[in-house]
Amino acid sequence: MTTQLEKAQSLSALHAAPEILRVVNVWDVISASAVAALPETKALATAGHSIAASYGYKDGTIPLDVSLGMISRIVDSTDLPVTSDLDDGYDEPGDTVRRAIQVGVVGANIEDRLRPLDESVARVEAVIRAGELEGIPFVLNARTDAFVRAGDRPLDASIADAIERGRAYLDAGASLVFVPGILDADVTRRLVDGIGHGKISVIGLPGALTAAEYEALGVARISYGPMPQRVALTALQDLAIDLYSDGGIPASTRALN
Repeated sequence: MTTQLEKAQSLSALHAAPEILRVVNVWDVISASAVAALPETKALATAGHSIAASYGYKDGTIPLDVSLGMISRIVDSTDLPVTSDLDDGYDEPGDTVRRAIQVGVVGANIEDRLRPLDESVARVEAVIRAGELEGIPFVLNARTDAFVRAGDRPLDASIADAIERGRAYLDAGASLVFVPGILDADVTRRLVDGIGHGKISVIGLPGALTAAEYEALGVARISYGPMPQRVALTALQDLAIDLYSDGGIPASTRALN
């Protein structure tokens, strides 16, 4: 059995490796088990949006107790490192991370929601301090919403904001800076130059670059947020439409539970 400390160290090593870390986001035990069963899977990442949706909540509104209940089940289902989406860290991000560590989590995404920079840095520091107090080198993927909450401000302003925030979060102890959005090669290159090679985390969305392209630009990690659940639900809906039209279950269907 791998210890929690070893899992945290493993996740850190995966982020530091020259190859981009690809994490396919999961939202319950069966999705986690299906992904974990693949030999290519090195770590699991929970999708906050997807867990919230499975309980009938909008993204960012799920109660912490409910979210941690599912995250705990996911952690218990695997011996792989699990990094979780903890929204904005809730009221007390340090306490939120302490509770996440206690259910076995070794890393997390926590979003800044474009709070004032000094407040956002203090929240990052609280997360890192919580890991230290729990004896776990917690792997914080500090998310900045510089693009997704940019509104109509110029692109250059969003890039500059992401770089300023990213550098500050790294200085405060974060392992990576997560910059969600559809980032083209030029924007990605500017972010990597400004924040650091191997210090950027991105999301794979329709219209974004491939993992290999991001890797070549110096990105450390790519995750997929709610996309895996949406693909799964699209397949479910397409199957239902086919079954309503006298179709059948595909012969290629695998037993994954």
